[in-house]
Amino acid sequence: MKHPRDILLGSQAASSVLPVCDHYSGVEVRMRKSLQLQAEMTQEFGACVFDVTLDCEDGAPVGGEIEHAHLVKEIAANAAPEARVAVRVHPVDHPSFESDITLIVGSAQHKLRHVMIPKVETVADVEAAAKALNQVGASSLPLHVLIESPAAVHRAFEIAAHPRVQSLSFGLMDFVSAHGGAIPSSGMGVLGQFTHPLVVRAKLEIASACHAHGKVPSHCVVTEFSDLEAIKVAATKASRELGYTRMWSIHPAQIRPVLEALAPSDHEIEQAADLISAARNANWAPVSHGGQLHDRASYRFFWQVLERAHQTGRHLPESVELYFGETSCAA
Repeated sequence: MKHPRDILLGSQAASSVLPVCDHYSGVEVRMRKSLQLQAEMTQEFGACVFDVTLDCEDGAPVGGEIEHAHLVKEIAANAAPEARVAVRVHPVDHPSFESDITLIVGSAQHKLRHVMIPKVETVADVEAAAKALNQVGASSLPLHVLIESPAAVHRAFEIAAHPRVQSLSFGLMDFVSAHGGAIPSSGMGVLGQFTHPLVVRAKLEIASACHAHGKVPSHCVVTEFSDLEAIKVAATKASRELGYTRMWSIHPAQIRPVLEALAPSDHEIEQAADLISAARNANWAPVSHGGQLHDRASYRFFWQVLERAHQTGRHLPESVELYFGETSCAA
């Protein structure tokens, strides 16, 4: 039996399916606890619902970059085989970039799912990062890039088109700061980042660039981590209004609100399962369902609803559950 993903997505099948939450931590105890929490929530939800990205850029103390890189290497190399662990290294023009790649990627690439490159400005930065990974034997390891300036936003489509790039993230704080005061500080807050025209425009450009090239758009952090309702509202806006399918977390308390906001509703899941079952029974030919005509264009949409439901650990009806594998972070 052919899989719906192969039938419906076509060339889009190459696009990545990633957990909807990317959790960042750079302090030793938090990095270790994050991986423990990932394993616990995988058992709870039946799917790996967030990545753990070990942070060198903001996690390493100034002057202690080498020691921090060794710590990250040790944590990544000793992660469980089924863990989804990644690393954010320093920017390509930072003195510690090469040592990050050599120490961490060179030693722990078999455990890493991707490498996050911050402050990417041009395709040349992506090429430099890819070359560095290739030199340590990690030629197939995907790159995630952080878009943090007006110039980088301008080049988002070119950057997203690079074959090594799997995901683009928006760096809100640096983006606002790059405007030299032209955007008020409120543009970095949970409300202002969804109302200031320049910030909203940047988010839309990044999301559009990702969707144009089959890459994953990842929304920025919400710094008000103690306001869980605000986090849920922000994640909902990012997903439902701006087209983001993934979001950062910087505190464990943010993970569940992000999952809840990016997950389809029970009604959406039931509707999608019914449509996919009807399509399968018709050998994927057009069908009349609920008084509406559906064909592969709408089947594709409803299949993607089911994929997102699985990514967020939602219960799937038996009629479609067979399409999703066993509980694992490896998928």
